[in-house]
Amino acid sequence: MEQREQPGPTSRWTRATVYPDMWVDPDDDPRETTGALVDERDVLLDALRSYRLTLEMKCADLDAEQLARRSVPPSTMSLLGLVRHVTEDERHVRRIMTGEDAPWLYRSEAHRDGDWDGAVADPAVVEEAFLRWREEMAATDRMVDGFDDLGATNQGLSDLGAEPGGEISLRELLLAHVEEYARHCGHADLLRECVDGRVGQ
Repeated sequence: MEQREQPGPTSRWTRATVYPDMWVDPDDDPRETTGALVDERDVLLDALRSYRLTLEMKCADLDAEQLARRSVPPSTMSLLGLVRHVTEDERHVRRIMTGEDAPWLYRSEAHRDGDWDGAVADPAVVEEAFLRWREEMAATDRMVDGFDDLGATNQGLSDLGAEPGGEISLRELLLAHVEEYARHCGHADLLRECVDGRVGQ
């Protein structure tokens, strides 16, 4: 599997560039695909890789307070909350597809917004969130690699099908996962701009 830079709140991506508002020069953008995308699996996984990297880049070089800042009141959404939220999403994909016993890390029935509300300005919380995100992305990637057929259907219970408990294919599940990251990368654009005015890419 392709190796990628480990996600974290600090990275090489906010060095000086030819365009001051960009994270990297266009020719160095790590999201650009260098090889040919030959089939549906390649396209889906490349889109997922790109959006994961986009969220990582939007968090680059911010401190704990900036990452945890609720920039669009009254929403509790923050960049750190987004990282915790997509970490839960990674686990949920595996619960649906394989029935993996992967309890929520941050949420509970009593506290459904724990991923957002617990995103506090504490360096230890930040470190743990990015570590967990790395682990869950890797686990999802291993799960996907274990299926030869994108048409394989879920062994776990699905809340993404026509009705709760409905059947869903790995193809549909991956597309929904890409859509979830894409939606939250739009949120990350606005959150980062509110934090320090950084836009672009």
